[in-house]
Amino acid sequence: MTNQSTTDIDPVNPCAYKREALGDLPCTNISIRRAARRLAYLYDEAAECVDLKATQVTLAGTIDQMTDVQTALGPTLLELAAGLAIQISALTHALRPLVRDGLITLQPDAQDKRTKRAALTEHGKARLKQALQAWSAVNHRVEEVLGPESAGMLRALADQVASDGFLLAYRDAAERQKVGLGARPCPS
Repeated sequence: MTNQSTTDIDPVNPCAYKREALGDLPCTNISIRRAARRLAYLYDEAAECVDLKATQVTLAGTIDQMTDVQTALGPTLLELAAGLAIQISALTHALRPLVRDGLITLQPDAQDKRTKRAALTEHGKARLKQALQAWSAVNHRVEEVLGPESAGMLRALADQVASDGFLLAYRDAAERQKVGLGARPCPS
């Protein structure tokens, strides 16, 4: 079996590539998803002690971090979605069980009633505090196993990829490639 270069991609339908199209180029998506699943499993184990999932702890923690200490005003759902780098529909889906269980409330904004703000309830704050104690232990073990330098580089790279700057640079590169190929690539 011979490896093909990425130039062997069909310019009419770039999404229809042969398995060999990537050649020896490692797939970043597969590696990151595999690592994310492993870490999610470890953090899910830690959050089990308070009957939460790691994603729920992250969501509650982000609401807590984004809440104004002076005014106790929680983030809008749009601000929260942007802070988590997720779609608003995925956010509202993720919030449902936390609202149902009384950990989070959604309140209309005082200035714009169409805008909703998320806030932790007292029960939510207590559960988050418990979860973060277990979370901290996992975080320290991950840091210990990877080593402080590698753990820091992993976080820095993940933050870079999650940034708006990365997304803009990626889209700019896709536009340049589209012009160079003279074909309509898959949505990016």
